Amino acid sequence: MSSEDSKQKLQEKIGEALGLEMAAQKAVEELGSKGLLDKGGMKDKLEKMRKQANNHQKDLEELMLSTSLDLDSINIQKVANETAQKASEMMSTYLGESPDSSEAIEFLCLAEGGEVTHYEVLSAMTTKLVKDRKFLAKVKAILEEERKHLQLCTRLAKQIAVE
Repeated sequence: MSSEDSKQKLQEKIGEALGLEMAAQKAVEELGSKGLLDKGGMKDKLEKMRKQANNHQKDLEELMLSTSLDLDSINIQKVANETAQKASEMMSTYLGESPDSSEAIEFLCLAEGGEVTHYEVLSAMTTKLVKDRKFLAKVKAILEEERKHLQLCTRLAKQIAVE
């Protein structure tokens, strides 16, 4: 790491990515429990995506504890919790009082788009600031899966819209 400022920015971005993973899991669980993901075979596909988000969360937590970067896991977790809370508030605002399946999957598209953007930025930061190859490889692998999640959500949103 080149400076304390760079390290702080990296920790913040890791925390945001972690929080978005937490929020994604909660969103799929909550929307599924309301029956909003039952259309067009979405539920099973999105449950797989939720499980992958859980794996991403575990991977990030493992990386922040096991790297030689001397990261502040308490600060990262604080940012993660704040980010998860903001994402939950956004979902509530976006969906309103009586959402339908189309709105639910479109919100998940928005959330996945946010995750892809955060991982793109984290990947760029990691490439420049971090010499730990395992860390960089894991971030890039998660980014690839997040791109697939966005494609899946978009495909399901289009499918639901024309049904």
